[in-house]
Amino acid sequence: MAELPAPVLLVGGGRMGGALLAGWLERGLAPGAALVVEPDASRRAELEARHTGVRTFADAAGLPADFAPAVVVIAVKPQVLDAVLPAYRELAARAGFVLSIVAGRPISAFTAILGPVPVVRTMPNTPAAIGRGMTVLCAGAGVDAAIRRQAEALMGAVGETAWVEDEELMHAVTAVSGSSPAYVFLLAEALERAAREVGLAAALARRLSRATVSGAGALLARSAEDAAQLRRNVTSPGGTTEAALSVLMREGGLVDLMVEAVRAAERRSRELAG
Repeated sequence: MAELPAPVLLVGGGRMGGALLAGWLERGLAPGAALVVEPDASRRAELEARHTGVRTFADAAGLPADFAPAVVVIAVKPQVLDAVLPAYRELAARAGFVLSIVAGRPISAFTAILGPVPVVRTMPNTPAAIGRGMTVLCAGAGVDAAIRRQAEALMGAVGETAWVEDEELMHAVTAVSGSSPAYVFLLAEALERAAREVGLAAALARRLSRATVSGAGALLARSAEDAAQLRRNVTSPGGTTEAALSVLMREGGLVDLMVEAVRAAERRSRELAG
């Protein structure tokens, strides 16, 4: 993996921004090479206490006048992007590129305000908080091979990475990867409820559901076999697993519901972007 670009300006020190910062420092970024703009004073204090040497600022005006970042990473909520971006136009022009962690906002939303700067749009997901994220990246105009490597290094610090060349596919990525940790958490919720329904105590039901979902996920991650084969491996003919799967896999069951759910999320992503 390429070396991390430095120095880095991180705009937004919330959950995802904080996870990225931690990942970069763990991968060897010098704390002094990380500058964070975060308007929340308590969050700034938390970041500085956790990461000695990292400098935080309440807004762009507080940054050193001669600061020239290698990359500006924008990790703010989409509804405040248009208000936040103008303050970074000059800094973005000095930087090598801009990396967006802003859900649902297209590359054109950045270049319309910042000008013709190279922008890499990304869609990470919440397991990035423990270094197990999945991020899909999409390159805008002017993004060369060197910038791609640097963007990959930045997002690779919190998990796996992949690229799409067509930005329109980011809607599907959002539905399949960005939103889907919630689908898995719902599965754990549903399994816990079912465990209680068949008589298990609440504490044991919770423990079994969480351990089973997380353990199965870990097995899937480490196995060379695909998900379908792993399912077949645990399904004995005429056994208990087959009885359960006959319900989950029937018409209108889990598979059909998942396709319907992903399509709904993909449509909503398009609505929000448009």
